[in-house]
This record gives sequence, C-alpha cells and structure tokens, in this order.
Amino acid sequence: MKYLLSLFAVLALASCVDYSDASQAVTAKIQLQLPAELKADNTLSGHRVSLQLNGVTYTALTDEAGIATFPGLIPDVYTVSTSWDISSADYARLTGSAEANSGATVSGSLNAQLISGSEPLLLGTSLSVKRDIIIGKVYVSGSKDNNRRNYQAGKYVELYNQSADTVDVAGLYIGLLETDNPQAYTLDNLHADYADSVVLVKQVFRIPADRPYRVAPGGTVVLTNSAIDHSVNGPLEHNLLLADFEAKDNSGRMQNNPSTPALETVFNTFSGNSTMNLNLGFQGVVIFRTSEDVSQLKLTYKYGKTKGLQFALLPKRYIIDGVDYLRHKPTGTDAGEKRLYPSIDAGFISINATSGWSGEIVCRRTSSTADGHRILMDTNNSSNDFRVSTTIAPREY
Repeated sequence: MKYLLSLFAVLALASCVDYSDASQAVTAKIQLQLPAELKADNTLSGHRVSLQLNGVTYTALTDEAGIATFPGLIPDVYTVSTSWDISSADYARLTGSAEANSGATVSGSLNAQLISGSEPLLLGTSLSVKRDIIIGKVYVSGSKDNNRRNYQAGKYVELYNQSADTVDVAGLYIGLLETDNPQAYTLDNLHADYADSVVLVKQVFRIPADRPYRVAPGGTVVLTNSAIDHSVNGPLEHNLLLADFEAKDNSGRMQNNPSTPALETVFNTFSGNSTMNLNLGFQGVVIFRTSEDVSQLKLTYKYGKTKGLQFALLPKRYIIDGVDYLRHKPTGTDAGEKRLYPSIDAGFISINATSGWSGEIVCRRTSSTADGHRILMDTNNSSNDFRVSTTIAPREY
C-alpha cells in the first residue's frame, strides 16, 4: 500500500509538469548596432531585420532605439540579417569620402543564433561601398549525362550587375580559392602567418582589358571552360553557346567555341591545365580589381610544407565580392573549412549532394527590383544570400 501511495504521488506530480514551455511562443527582440561611421547620424529607426528558419522569413522594422520586435516567435536557431542602402551624398557627408559613386550598403548578419526571447540579441553592422558587379551563380557540381556517366564540361561562374549603371568589366579578375582536402591553410593559419591580410587562391583569371566589355544594369557575365550547348549531353545541363568568356583548354580535352573570347590566365597552381579548375561539389570564388601586377603575387606552399604545389597570396583589400562554397559531407557542412574571413563572407553555401554530379547550382536570391531589374540578396552572408537549384538556367534569377 505504501508503494502504491508513493506511485500515485509521483504520477500526480508528473501530471502537474507543464511540457508546453519547450515550444511556447515568445517575444524576441533584435538590437541593431550601427557601424562607427553612422553612429553620429542616429539612424536607428525604420530598418528591416529578417529572421530565417527552414526557408521561412520573418521581418520587423526597428524602432527609434534600434530594436526590432518579433512577437509570437517559437524559440529556435535562426539566421539573422539586415541590410539597407545609403546614397552617395550621405556616404560623403558621413565619411568625408567621395569613393561611393553608387552609394553604400549597411549590412549585418548572424548565423545559427538561438533566439529564446530571454534577452535582446545584438546585431552588429558594417558599412561598405555598394558593389556593382557581384557573384551571382556558381555551378561546379557537375551532373550525369544521357548515359548516366559523370559529366563536368558544363560548369560555369556567373557575375551580375547590381547597379543602375552600365559597368565595364574589362580587366576584372576572378580568383578560385584553394580546394585542398584538408585545406592548404585554415583561417587560423592565415591569422598566425599573415594577420588576416590575405586569402589563398589556386588560379586567377582576368577578363581581357583590350577593349571595353560593358554590362547593362541587371546584366550578366557567364564564364565557362566550354561554351557549347551542354543540354544535348545531359538532362540537367545548360546551353552555354552564348557564354561571354571561355577558359580555353590548350590540351584539347574539352571542346571550345572559337567565337567565344578567351579569359586570360594570370596565375595557375597547376601546370599544364589552362581551364578553370572548378572543384566538384565545392569551390570558393572571389572577384577583384587592382592596378598592381597580379602575376607577381607572393606564393606559399601548403601550411607547414616547403615543397609541392604553390598557392598565391591574394591581398584581402583587393576583393570586391566573395562566396565561400564548402563541401557538403555525410556529416553535414563543416564551417571550420571556411576559406574566407567573415568580413568577405560571414556565412557559406553548399549543395545538398555529398558526392556531386547532382546538377545543383548555387544562386543568389532576389531581394527586390529597382529601375526595371532585379536586385539580388547581398548581405555579405552566403548562408542568407544564396539558394540551391537544379532547374535555374544561365542568366535567370
């Protein structure tokens, strides 16, 4: 009897426990922090903050104290971001610099943030000159051809003109980050040896500067190794006959298009390979401009090595845009494999397949439209800005 009474007491106590707290909605608050250049301007109110979870986006505007309030939010791990533009006149007034001819962007983002409503989450922001040309797509996963064999000739990188003005891309450089496994240099290695001032690239190509190559607002630049119609070879491939530039294959292994202008090879880790070494399933990309002689970049061996392949040390200050595109392994995507500093890309993107050959393209999301063309997401965070698709075609968004 004593045992039964004890059991009844335990059951009665258990029946009083409220298990609903684990999913109970809360009011979450995000506290915006302005970059140092804007703090004197007191522009805290009216800025849109977004929370993303499983493809769903929640938005709220900041109040005069810079707080965005999200009532009725289920506690979970969210991606947090904000972004807004300031005019070239405001940029000059606030910074004393006239370099932002197309204005500037204020942005900030946080990945994998547990939001429980317990206290305001601080969201820092940074100010950057608005980028006209950005990286719009990267297709390196390859696919299966009509005979179910591995097909990789149709890989490409696509650039996009965000601005309201026609942009001349002549002389623009494209850098492919190193893809060693394990990586040649971790961010910690770069911090220790180079004080966060450089990134490692395995190849650098340049759009020829012999004449102007003008890109209209909302226009694109497609860079590939083989500017042919690949759609006839595989169901997930695309027609690249109208690609803008081609990294010509001097070995003859890949079919080239004589009518497509050639990319210039400026630096190449791999002797005997003149094409873009677009790595299966992952490939970080940067674009940059500089008046310096890029062929004379300093070189380094893999961290701790004194022989083997050499990589170029690209100064971070040259970089206009970068995408950290990582491997998706059976255990998931390892953020520890990031090659780019958060100031270049605060997040990363990966495809869903672990072995590639899936036809998956990583592509920027559309943020809005302006002056008759799309404005693509550019919060300096690929986890927020990019999506994965197997159906989107070149020059489509």
